[in-house]
Amino acid sequence: MAAIKIVKKRTKPFKRHQSDRYHSVKEAWRKPKGIDNRVRRRFKGQLPMPKIGYGSNKATRHLQPNGLRRLVINNAKEVDLLLMHNKRYAAEIAHGVSSKKRVLILERYVGESRYLRRRSAPYTILDLGQRHWE
Repeated sequence: MAAIKIVKKRTKPFKRHQSDRYHSVKEAWRKPKGIDNRVRRRFKGQLPMPKIGYGSNKATRHLQPNGLRRLVINNAKEVDLLLMHNKRYAAEIAHGVSSKKRVLILERYVGESRYLRRRSAPYTILDLGQRHWE
C-alpha cells in the first residue's frame, strides 16, 4: 500500500477581523457576530473564516512528517504501551517531566529503535557518563 501524502489545505493561521487595525484586538481567531460584519457575511476581499472545508484528510490527520502519530509519555511505565504500536506512534516526553524521570524513560527506551521526541534533559541533576540520547 502506497503512503498517502500529507496535504495541509491551509497552514497560515486565521486572523481576527480588525486585529491589524487595533492593538487591543489580538490576532487570535474569534468569530465575528455583528449584524453588519462584512467578514461574517463573506464579502469579496475580506479575511477568510475557518470552515469545515479546511479539514485534513482523516487518514493523515495528526501525522508527523515521519508518518507517525504522537504519544505523550509521562513516566517510564508508559513506554511499554509502545511495544505493540511502535510502527504507528512516536513517543514524546511530556513537558513537565523532571530530568531524573527523563533519564529513567530514556534508559527504558535505549534498546529500541523507535522515534523519541523531546529527549534532552538538563544534566545538572544527573550527569550520565554515557549520554546515549545525543
